[in-house]
Amino acid sequence: MSMTSMNISLPQELKKYIEQQIKAGYSTPSEYVRELIREDQKRRAKERLDILLLEGLDSGKPLPASPAFWDELKREALAKLGRKTKK
Repeated sequence: MSMTSMNISLPQELKKYIEQQIKAGYSTPSEYVRELIREDQKRRAKERLDILLLEGLDSGKPLPASPAFWDELKREALAKLGRKTKK
């Protein structure tokens, strides 16, 4: 993965906090900030998934989920996946 740099301005209090975190186990401020960003990405993805699941629950009458239902759903998903990978 190629890296690029970004300069940020922080109040002295936050700079000191980051310096403490580095002493507690991070090798550089960049490493600490990258981890914070990755955790934020995960949190936002989970929030989005939760929203989608709730929308699904509220989307109408439930469907019976027999083994045949799951087999058909899997077949359709694999067909869609196959179409996307061929593009």
